[in-house]
Amino acid sequence: MNFENVDLMTAMVTPFDDQQQIDDARLSSLIEHLLAHGTQGLIVGGTTGEAPTLSETEKLHLITKTAEIVAGRVPIVAGTGSNNTAATIDFTKKVSEIKGIDAALVVVPYYNKPNQAGMIAHFTAIADQGGLPVIIYNIPGRVVVKMAVNTVLELAKNPNIIGIKQCASMEEFGALVENAPADFLVYTGEDAQSLAAKEIGGAGVISVASHVYGDEMTAMFQAVATGDIATAAKYQRDLTPKMSALFSYPSPSPVKAALNHLGQPVGEPRLPILPLTVEQERQLYQTLNIK
Repeated sequence: MNFENVDLMTAMVTPFDDQQQIDDARLSSLIEHLLAHGTQGLIVGGTTGEAPTLSETEKLHLITKTAEIVAGRVPIVAGTGSNNTAATIDFTKKVSEIKGIDAALVVVPYYNKPNQAGMIAHFTAIADQGGLPVIIYNIPGRVVVKMAVNTVLELAKNPNIIGIKQCASMEEFGALVENAPADFLVYTGEDAQSLAAKEIGGAGVISVASHVYGDEMTAMFQAVATGDIATAAKYQRDLTPKMSALFSYPSPSPVKAALNHLGQPVGEPRLPILPLTVEQERQLYQTLNIK
Protein backbone atom coordinates (compact mmCIF):
# COMPACT_ATOMS: atom_id res chain seq x y z
CA MET A 1 0.00 0.00 0.00
CA ASN A 2 1.34 3.45 -0.82
CA PHE A 3 1.10 6.65 1.22
CA GLU A 4 -0.41 8.89 -1.44
CA ASN A 5 -2.82 11.42 0.12
CA VAL A 6 -2.12 10.07 3.62
CA ASP A 7 -1.75 13.31 5.55
CA LEU A 8 -2.91 12.24 9.03
CA MET A 9 -1.15 9.28 10.59
CA THR A 10 -1.54 8.37 14.26
CA ALA A 11 1.36 7.27 16.44
CA MET A 12 -0.84 4.82 18.31
CA VAL A 13 -0.71 4.12 22.04
CA THR A 14 -0.48 0.49 23.09
CA PRO A 15 -3.63 -0.50 25.00
CA PHE A 16 -2.99 -2.44 28.20
CA ASP A 17 -5.43 -4.25 30.47
CA ASP A 18 -5.59 -3.59 34.21
CA GLN A 19 -2.57 -5.87 34.71
CA GLN A 20 -0.62 -3.83 32.11
CA GLN A 21 -0.58 -6.59 29.53
CA ILE A 22 -1.44 -5.94 25.87
CA ASP A 23 -5.21 -6.09 25.50
CA ASP A 24 -6.30 -7.28 22.05
CA ALA A 25 -9.93 -6.26 22.55
CA ARG A 26 -8.95 -2.74 23.56
CA LEU A 27 -6.52 -2.62 20.64
CA SER A 28 -9.30 -3.49 18.21
CA SER A 29 -11.62 -0.90 19.75
CA LEU A 30 -8.92 1.79 19.60
CA ILE A 31 -8.08 1.07 15.97
CA GLU A 32 -11.73 1.27 14.95
CA HIS A 33 -12.07 4.54 16.89
CA LEU A 34 -9.06 6.04 15.12
CA LEU A 35 -10.13 4.93 11.65
CA ALA A 36 -13.60 6.33 12.26
CA HIS A 37 -12.15 9.73 13.17
CA GLY A 38 -9.80 10.61 10.36
CA THR A 39 -6.70 8.48 10.86
CA GLN A 40 -5.34 7.46 7.45
CA GLY A 41 -2.34 5.44 8.63
CA LEU A 42 -1.00 3.92 11.84
CA ILE A 43 2.38 3.88 13.54
CA VAL A 44 2.49 0.86 15.84
CA GLY A 45 5.15 0.09 18.42
CA GLY A 46 6.69 3.55 18.39
CA THR A 47 7.54 5.94 21.22
CA THR A 48 3.88 6.71 21.95
CA GLY A 49 3.29 2.96 21.85
CA GLU A 50 5.78 2.53 24.72
CA ALA A 51 8.11 0.40 22.63
CA PRO A 52 11.00 0.74 25.12
CA THR A 53 8.97 -1.20 27.69
CA LEU A 54 7.71 -3.91 25.33
CA SER A 55 9.53 -7.21 24.90
CA GLU A 56 10.28 -8.40 21.37
CA THR A 57 7.56 -11.04 21.75
CA GLU A 58 5.06 -8.35 22.77
CA LYS A 59 6.08 -6.11 19.88
CA LEU A 60 5.62 -8.87 17.33
CA HIS A 61 2.23 -9.75 18.83
CA LEU A 62 1.14 -6.08 18.80
CA ILE A 63 2.24 -5.54 15.21
CA THR A 64 0.65 -8.80 14.03
CA LYS A 65 -2.69 -8.11 15.74
CA THR A 66 -2.74 -4.55 14.41
CA ALA A 67 -2.23 -5.82 10.86
CA GLU A 68 -4.99 -8.40 11.31
CA ILE A 69 -7.46 -5.81 12.64
CA VAL A 70 -6.66 -3.18 10.02
CA ALA A 71 -6.86 -5.79 7.24
CA GLY A 72 -5.39 -3.52 4.58
CA ARG A 73 -7.65 -0.53 5.16
CA VAL A 74 -4.80 1.93 5.85
CA PRO A 75 -0.99 1.80 5.72
CA ILE A 76 0.78 0.47 8.82
CA VAL A 77 4.28 1.52 9.84
CA ALA A 78 5.96 -0.54 12.55
CA GLY A 79 8.57 0.86 14.89
CA THR A 80 11.66 -1.34 14.56
CA GLY A 81 14.55 0.99 15.35
CA SER A 82 17.11 0.84 18.15
CA ASN A 83 20.66 2.02 18.77
CA ASN A 84 22.02 -1.39 17.70
CA THR A 85 22.27 -1.69 13.92
CA ALA A 86 22.50 -5.48 13.80
CA ALA A 87 19.58 -5.90 16.22
CA THR A 88 17.48 -3.43 14.23
CA ILE A 89 18.15 -5.33 11.01
CA ASP A 90 17.22 -8.61 12.70
CA PHE A 91 13.98 -7.26 14.17
CA THR A 92 13.02 -5.47 10.96
CA LYS A 93 13.45 -8.76 9.07
CA LYS A 94 11.05 -10.45 11.51
CA VAL A 95 8.51 -7.65 11.11
CA SER A 96 8.85 -7.81 7.31
CA GLU A 97 7.37 -11.31 7.45
CA ILE A 98 4.11 -9.99 8.97
CA LYS A 99 1.49 -9.55 6.26
CA GLY A 100 0.12 -6.02 6.06
CA ILE A 101 3.12 -4.02 7.29
CA ASP A 102 4.04 -1.33 4.79
CA ALA A 103 7.18 0.26 6.26
CA ALA A 104 9.49 0.39 9.25
CA LEU A 105 9.94 3.51 11.37
CA VAL A 106 13.60 3.60 12.40
CA VAL A 107 14.81 6.10 14.95
CA VAL A 108 18.18 7.86 14.76
CA PRO A 109 20.38 5.87 17.17
CA TYR A 110 20.17 7.17 20.73
CA TYR A 111 22.83 7.07 23.48
CA ASN A 112 25.67 5.97 21.15
CA LYS A 113 25.82 9.50 19.63
CA PRO A 114 26.90 8.55 16.09
CA ASN A 115 28.13 11.25 13.72
CA GLN A 116 26.46 11.93 10.38
CA ALA A 117 28.57 9.32 8.57
CA GLY A 118 27.58 6.76 11.18
CA MET A 119 23.91 7.62 10.69
CA ILE A 120 24.24 7.13 6.94
CA ALA A 121 25.90 3.75 7.45
CA HIS A 122 23.27 2.69 10.02
CA PHE A 123 20.25 3.57 7.88
CA THR A 124 21.78 2.26 4.68
CA ALA A 125 22.44 -1.13 6.27
CA ILE A 126 18.87 -1.36 7.60
CA ALA A 127 17.32 -0.22 4.32
CA ASP A 128 19.41 -2.69 2.32
CA GLN A 129 19.01 -5.69 4.64
CA GLY A 130 15.83 -5.24 6.72
CA GLY A 131 13.28 -6.20 4.08
CA LEU A 132 10.96 -3.21 4.53
CA PRO A 133 10.86 0.35 3.22
CA VAL A 134 12.30 2.64 5.88
CA ILE A 135 10.97 5.91 7.30
CA ILE A 136 13.62 7.78 9.29
CA TYR A 137 12.62 9.11 12.72
CA ASN A 138 14.66 12.23 13.47
CA ILE A 139 13.89 13.37 17.02
CA PRO A 140 16.91 15.04 18.63
CA GLY A 141 15.00 15.84 21.82
CA ARG A 142 14.93 12.13 22.63
CA VAL A 143 18.09 10.79 21.02
CA VAL A 144 20.45 13.75 21.73
CA VAL A 145 21.96 13.83 18.21
CA LYS A 146 20.23 15.38 15.20
CA MET A 147 20.32 14.10 11.65
CA ALA A 148 21.37 17.02 9.47
CA VAL A 149 19.36 18.05 6.42
CA ASN A 150 22.18 17.06 4.06
CA THR A 151 22.34 13.62 5.70
CA VAL A 152 18.61 13.10 5.16
CA LEU A 153 18.97 14.19 1.54
CA GLU A 154 21.81 11.73 1.02
CA LEU A 155 19.77 8.89 2.50
CA ALA A 156 16.73 9.91 0.45
CA LYS A 157 18.62 8.75 -2.64
CA ASN A 158 18.27 5.16 -1.37
CA PRO A 159 15.10 3.74 -2.97
CA ASN A 160 14.35 1.74 0.19
CA ILE A 161 14.31 4.90 2.36
CA ILE A 162 10.95 6.41 1.55
CA GLY A 163 10.44 9.21 4.06
CA ILE A 164 11.10 10.86 7.39
CA LYS A 165 9.26 11.74 10.57
CA GLN A 166 10.98 15.04 11.28
CA CYS A 167 10.92 16.72 14.71
CA ALA A 168 12.94 19.91 14.25
CA SER A 169 12.54 23.45 12.94
CA MET A 170 10.25 24.45 10.10
CA GLU A 171 13.29 25.89 8.34
CA GLU A 172 14.82 22.40 8.20
CA PHE A 173 11.46 20.88 7.30
CA GLY A 174 11.15 23.26 4.37
CA ALA A 175 14.65 22.45 3.18
CA LEU A 176 13.76 18.75 3.10
CA VAL A 177 10.56 19.35 1.16
CA GLU A 178 12.38 21.60 -1.32
CA ASN A 179 15.39 19.38 -1.96
CA ALA A 180 14.33 15.76 -1.43
CA PRO A 181 13.01 13.64 -4.31
CA ALA A 182 9.37 14.39 -5.12
CA ASP A 183 8.20 11.00 -3.84
CA PHE A 184 10.11 11.24 -0.53
CA LEU A 185 7.57 11.55 2.30
CA VAL A 186 8.30 14.41 4.71
CA TYR A 187 6.06 14.19 7.78
CA THR A 188 6.30 16.37 10.84
CA GLY A 189 6.21 14.58 14.17
CA GLU A 190 5.13 17.77 15.94
CA ASP A 191 1.36 18.23 16.22
CA ALA A 192 1.70 22.01 16.52
CA GLN A 193 3.42 22.07 13.11
CA SER A 194 0.59 20.20 11.37
CA LEU A 195 -0.81 23.10 9.37
CA ALA A 196 2.57 24.68 8.59
CA ALA A 197 3.97 21.34 7.44
CA LYS A 198 1.08 20.77 5.06
CA GLU A 199 1.10 24.34 3.77
CA ILE A 200 4.82 24.24 3.03
CA GLY A 201 4.37 21.11 0.93
CA GLY A 202 5.00 18.29 3.40
CA ALA A 203 3.12 15.01 3.43
CA GLY A 204 1.36 15.79 6.70
CA VAL A 205 1.72 14.83 10.36
CA ILE A 206 2.39 11.74 12.42
CA SER A 207 0.23 12.72 15.33
CA VAL A 208 -0.56 11.96 18.95
CA ALA A 209 -3.38 14.51 19.21
CA SER A 210 -5.34 12.63 16.54
CA HIS A 211 -6.27 10.09 19.22
CA VAL A 212 -8.58 12.79 20.58
CA TYR A 213 -8.91 15.42 17.83
CA GLY A 214 -8.89 13.39 14.65
CA ASP A 215 -12.08 14.96 13.33
CA GLU A 216 -10.80 18.49 13.85
CA MET A 217 -7.42 17.71 12.27
CA THR A 218 -9.16 16.11 9.30
CA ALA A 219 -11.35 19.19 8.88
CA MET A 220 -8.24 21.37 9.05
CA PHE A 221 -6.53 19.44 6.24
CA GLN A 222 -9.74 19.45 4.21
CA ALA A 223 -9.83 23.23 4.54
CA VAL A 224 -6.26 23.40 3.26
CA ALA A 225 -7.22 21.23 0.29
CA THR A 226 -10.02 23.61 -0.68
CA GLY A 227 -7.87 26.71 -0.21
CA ASP A 228 -9.74 27.90 2.88
CA ILE A 229 -6.63 28.85 4.83
CA ALA A 230 -8.51 31.07 7.29
CA THR A 231 -10.59 28.13 8.48
CA ALA A 232 -7.56 25.85 8.61
CA ALA A 233 -5.65 28.44 10.64
CA LYS A 234 -8.55 28.76 13.09
CA TYR A 235 -8.47 25.00 13.67
CA GLN A 236 -4.71 25.05 14.27
CA ARG A 237 -4.92 27.99 16.69
CA ASP A 238 -7.65 26.25 18.66
CA LEU A 239 -5.86 22.91 18.69
CA THR A 240 -2.33 24.07 19.52
CA PRO A 241 -2.78 24.56 23.29
CA LYS A 242 -4.61 21.24 23.48
CA MET A 243 -1.82 19.55 21.55
CA SER A 244 0.69 21.05 23.98
CA ALA A 245 -1.35 19.82 26.94
CA LEU A 246 -1.08 16.26 25.63
CA PHE A 247 2.68 16.60 26.20
CA SER A 248 2.47 18.48 29.51
CA TYR A 249 3.64 15.32 31.29
CA PRO A 250 5.75 12.46 29.95
CA SER A 251 4.02 10.90 26.95
CA PRO A 252 1.88 8.87 26.61
CA SER A 253 0.42 9.43 30.09
CA PRO A 254 -1.71 12.47 29.11
CA VAL A 255 -3.18 10.95 25.94
CA LYS A 256 -3.85 7.65 27.72
CA ALA A 257 -5.62 9.54 30.53
CA ALA A 258 -7.71 11.45 27.98
CA LEU A 259 -8.71 8.29 26.11
CA ASN A 260 -9.64 6.49 29.33
CA HIS A 261 -11.70 9.50 30.43
CA LEU A 262 -13.51 9.62 27.09
CA GLY A 263 -14.57 5.97 27.37
CA GLN A 264 -11.88 4.53 25.10
CA PRO A 265 -9.98 2.38 27.64
CA VAL A 266 -6.28 1.91 26.98
CA GLY A 267 -4.96 1.34 30.50
CA GLU A 268 -2.12 3.11 32.26
CA PRO A 269 1.42 3.54 30.96
CA ARG A 270 4.16 1.22 32.13
CA LEU A 271 6.98 2.41 34.35
CA PRO A 272 9.10 4.48 34.16
CA ILE A 273 6.18 6.60 32.87
CA LEU A 274 3.73 7.33 35.66
CA PRO A 275 -0.02 7.75 35.25
CA LEU A 276 -1.34 11.23 35.94
CA THR A 277 -2.46 12.18 39.44
CA VAL A 278 -6.07 13.22 40.04
CA GLU A 279 -5.05 16.88 40.05
CA GLN A 280 -2.99 16.50 36.88
CA GLU A 281 -5.96 14.84 35.19
CA ARG A 282 -8.26 17.69 36.28
CA GLN A 283 -5.93 20.29 34.79
CA LEU A 284 -5.52 18.27 31.58
CA TYR A 285 -9.24 17.82 31.01
CA GLN A 286 -9.83 21.51 31.64
CA THR A 287 -7.32 22.49 28.96
CA LEU A 288 -8.60 19.84 26.55
CA ASN A 289 -12.16 21.02 27.23
CA ILE A 290 -13.40 17.48 27.76
CA LYS A 291 -15.86 16.49 30.46
